[in-house]
Amino acid sequence: KHYCKTSHLDNSNILKKLKTYKYIMGHGINLGELVPDFDAQTSTGPISWHKWIAGSWAILCSHPADFTPVCTTELGALAKLMPEFETRGVKVAALSCNDEQMHKDWIKDIEATDFSKGCKVDYPIIADPKREIATKYGMLDPEEKNAAGLPMTCRAVFVIGPDKTLKLSILYPATTGRQFEEILRVIDSLQLTAKHSVATPCNWTSGQKCMVVPSLTDEQANAKFACGFKKIDVPSGKGYIRLTDDPSGSKPKLPLGNVIWALGGAVVAGVATCLAK
Repeated sequence: KHYCKTSHLDNSNILKKLKTYKYIMGHGINLGELVPDFDAQTSTGPISWHKWIAGSWAILCSHPADFTPVCTTELGALAKLMPEFETRGVKVAALSCNDEQMHKDWIKDIEATDFSKGCKVDYPIIADPKREIATKYGMLDPEEKNAAGLPMTCRAVFVIGPDKTLKLSILYPATTGRQFEEILRVIDSLQLTAKHSVATPCNWTSGQKCMVVPSLTDEQANAKFACGFKKIDVPSGKGYIRLTDDPSGSKPKLPLGNVIWALGGAVVAGVATCLAK
């Protein structure tokens, strides 16, 4: 598939260099490892990666190429959700194998579409035309290539902790756009479980019941959690499922459908009251 041309680069040397690396996703960084540092140009200026993280949570999102349809929707959605990431103390950066000027030109398109909902793309988009960063992070997709035959970056997401170690990574194919509300959900889980001895169950969202980690005894769990815990009965008789309140004190959020239903009910009730008068 042809995304862009890189005639201004020495493509033969890049291909030769890439052959010396394992660049398929899965041969990159392991969970808990220190993420590679790098210096690069971005759409907002130079960046020194470890210094930029500076004790914060961070996410790095790669995309195949600028001026492509799915990537435009993703970076627009990311711009719209920036207040949510900032509330959580998370810094955001994107990356592709295009140069910084192409990033700047593309941003105009992203901001002009409805996907960004009028929000500015203020986060840095990292330029990696020589694929040096992509190779370090194992984010190149050998199935997606540009006109010169060079592999493009896949849709990877890296969530990095304040200690600059990898906390989570997700890989999407080029044909499937990411769901950034899910990225926010897992960040909530990662930040919660980093501070408290809990795990989060399937489909958990902030404020819902959590699970006591298996490493805690019942006595330790009772001492640690003021609200205690509820043990779920199972046929095996093994009390390994122990539910406790979200220790952060967050309250569960109503699903959007319930909110709309509640608002609709309130409007109907108000109209009925007016008519009764």
